[in-house]
Amino acid sequence: MATVSVCMIVKNEQKVLQRCLESLKGLYEELIIVDTGSTDNTKNIASAYTNKIYDFVWTDDFSAARNFAFSLCTQQYIYTVDADEVLDETNRNKFLLLKQNILPEIEIVQMYYVNSKNENSVYNFQKELRPKLFKRLREFVWIDPIHERVRLQPIVYDSDIEILHMPEGEHTNRDLSILTKLAQQGKVFSDTLFKMYARELFKAGTTQQLTKSKPYFLNALENNTLGEKRQICQIILSKIALTENNIHSFFKHCISQKTEGITSEICYLLGEYFYTQNDIEEGLSWYQYALETLPCMDIHCCGDKALFAIAKCFETLGQKQQSQHYMQMAQNWTPPEQSD
Repeated sequence: MATVSVCMIVKNEQKVLQRCLESLKGLYEELIIVDTGSTDNTKNIASAYTNKIYDFVWTDDFSAARNFAFSLCTQQYIYTVDADEVLDETNRNKFLLLKQNILPEIEIVQMYYVNSKNENSVYNFQKELRPKLFKRLREFVWIDPIHERVRLQPIVYDSDIEILHMPEGEHTNRDLSILTKLAQQGKVFSDTLFKMYARELFKAGTTQQLTKSKPYFLNALENNTLGEKRQICQIILSKIALTENNIHSFFKHCISQKTEGITSEICYLLGEYFYTQNDIEEGLSWYQYALETLPCMDIHCCGDKALFAIAKCFETLGQKQQSQHYMQMAQNWTPPEQSD
């Protein structure tokens, strides 16, 4: 049977930590908890489950904290866990079976990350595969009988284990604060982090956070950013302009999407503009168009957000039956299992 180190970084998780650790009982040989500055009862709760609790000075860098936590692990595999995750009994049993039967050549195991339905979530999916279990020491193997070479790609196994993501509150403000600070420092983001920053701003950013991000996205746009990144810049700058009531800039950035193709986010923002101008029918037409176009980063704009907005328009127009129809559609809508 494979041995497992459960590896966690935590800060002020007293509301959810015990629930998480109870669900992991019996699944590991070692529990490593790295605390990045808790001021609540987190460390006391953790001490009931392990004596391997370490402090790490927070530097606005989750990777640094994760790397430190990984360096402390001693078992064959490392299972990385967040405090708001839970394994139910069915998936606990699946995890135990995995430990008993995992092939030694497997280096990464992916598990399904399952979100509860929440229209305010920054996630674009209800369920997606994520790498969660990692072989601690990698063995390099030569392959091919002639012109032999070292296998560089890890062997990844996609399991059917489902991890329930059950947060007590959103971490969006924390994440956005870190990303905004890094953007203001001129940090160059990876494409993945660039898109995540924009998505969190679009879906949950405050007026202040949007305003602070403006120079970053203007600079990216002026540096001849192409393709999807250019679309993202235009979406964010359109939302900022609408927030600032800068109508000229708003329409300029909306129209600029004509080259790459208009997105559901822009359609939704145009709907918002016309609705607030009391041009309900024009707003309705743009919300409906949002349903028919593809999103760039917020799948809700061609889903429940657009459907709720259409219901709102029909309600304003006095068409109760149509409003109720779209309201029901919005309430029943769920994001796809996997999306980027």
